[in-house]
Amino acid sequence: MLTKKVQELSLEKFSKYGTYRNMINPDGVCIGDKPVEFFRDLIQYDTHASGTVSFSICRVEKREPVVDVTEYHNYGAEGTMPIDGDILIHVGYATPSGEIDPDTFEIFRIPKGTFFVIRPGVWHHAPFVYNTDYVNTLIVLPERTYVNDCYVVNLNDDQKIKIEL
Repeated sequence: MLTKKVQELSLEKFSKYGTYRNMINPDGVCIGDKPVEFFRDLIQYDTHASGTVSFSICRVEKREPVVDVTEYHNYGAEGTMPIDGDILIHVGYATPSGEIDPDTFEIFRIPKGTFFVIRPGVWHHAPFVYNTDYVNTLIVLPERTYVNDCYVVNLNDDQKIKIEL
């Protein structure tokens, strides 16, 4: 089993997998003044012309911090925002179908209220909680991606990754 350290989120490190923005304390172009401010176009989410976008909640509880399963989507990005706590995620470069190189995976801490978008093909899976018992995460996917475009792989013992906190 591999062991990987958690990295703090930075645009430089995360840009190869997607993008992110703080949605609770936004910065950027603002239209209007207090008491009504509109921060426009903070992050883009490409649906690949798939039609309807669905908003779901993934509630994760504290569990052993071991990456033992991973997945990717070919045709749509996946947007995620931890709502009420920080999370840890693993990401890995897009590879040919089914090929996994866990040596290339990275672990990031995502602060609550940070919306991030993972590009198609990037390996990822359900987050792990960080310093709490559970976290509700907003998941944004093209409708029914979990049925039509979700390729899940269970990792063997040599591929599993222990997250070092």
